[in-house]
Amino acid sequence: MSTEKKFASQADLEEKKVSFVKLSEHAYAYTAEGDPNTGIIIGDDAVLVADTQATPAMAADVIRRIREVTDKPIKYVVLTHYHAVRVLGASAYQAQQIIASQDTYDLIVERGEADKASEIGRFPRLFSNVETVPAGMTWPTLTFTGKMTLWLGKLEVQLLQLGRGHTKGDTVVWLPQDRVLLSGDLVEFDATPYAGDAYFKDWPQTLANVAKLGALSLVPGRGPALIGEARVAAGLLATGGFIADVRDSVAAGVAAGKDLNAVYKETFAKLKPKYGHWVIFDHCMPFDVTRAYDEATQFPDPRIWTAERDRLMWETLEG
Repeated sequence: MSTEKKFASQADLEEKKVSFVKLSEHAYAYTAEGDPNTGIIIGDDAVLVADTQATPAMAADVIRRIREVTDKPIKYVVLTHYHAVRVLGASAYQAQQIIASQDTYDLIVERGEADKASEIGRFPRLFSNVETVPAGMTWPTLTFTGKMTLWLGKLEVQLLQLGRGHTKGDTVVWLPQDRVLLSGDLVEFDATPYAGDAYFKDWPQTLANVAKLGALSLVPGRGPALIGEARVAAGLLATGGFIADVRDSVAAGVAAGKDLNAVYKETFAKLKPKYGHWVIFDHCMPFDVTRAYDEATQFPDPRIWTAERDRLMWETLEG
C-alpha cells in the first residue's frame, strides 16, 4: 500500500461552509473555513469586491449574497494580487473597472498563464466549474502604484501597497471611516500562509505597516473575519510568526550547508507541532520552504511555478 502524499491538495474534496458576515455599515466578509475569502464594500452608489473567487460559477454565490443586502451596481473589482484562485472569477461581476497594482499587472504579464495552469493542477476543488472561466487572463483595466483613492459617493476607499509579502504586488483595501481592512493573503488566520511567491525578508515589515493602520476589523485572505483590535493583532502576530519561523529555520539549514531536501524535512518537523493544525499546512510547506531556500541562496525574486516545476518539487520533497 502506498503512503505517498497525494500531490498538493488534489485529495482535498470536502466542500466548505460559507459565512457572510457584516463587519461595519459598509463592509462584509465572505469566508469559507480556510478557503479563499472575498471582501465586499458597499458605498453610497456602488459596490466594490476584493478578490473574486476562483471561477465565475463560484463568484455567482458571492453575487447572490451581495444581492441579499443591496441592489447597487458592482462597479469595482480589486485584485489584491495575481494568483489564479483570486482573479479568475472576475468576469462574473461585470464590473466597470478591474483594479490592481502595476506590480500585479506586471506579474500577470510575466507568469499569469503558468500560474493558472499550476494552481488549477494543485487545487481542483477550488476551481469548481473551471470551464466557466473565460479563455486568457483576467486583465486589470486600471492600475496604480503605492496608493489609489476611490470614492463610492461620500465613502472613501483606499487601495494601498504597504510593501512586498505574499507577492510583490500585494494590495490592501482600507476603509478609514469604518477602520475595516481587506488584507488579501498578506494576513491569514488559522490557515497556513502560502509563500511560494513571497518575499520572506520584506513580509514582517509589511505586516508592521498593516498594523499601523489600526484596523478594528480585518478580512484575511483565508480564515474567519477578525473582529476587534485583539483579534486583528492576533492575526498579524500569527502570520508574522509563521513567516519568521520558516525563514529562520531555512536560513539556519542553509548556513549549515544542508540541501533543500534536508532543510525541508527539518523545517517541516520543527513547525508541525505549532502550525500543523492550520488549514493547508501540508500543502503549503513544500512551496514555502522551497521559496525561502531560493531567497536565502541565489534567487532574490520568486521563480515562476509551472505545473512541471510543481511536480518536480513535490517528488523531490515528498516522493
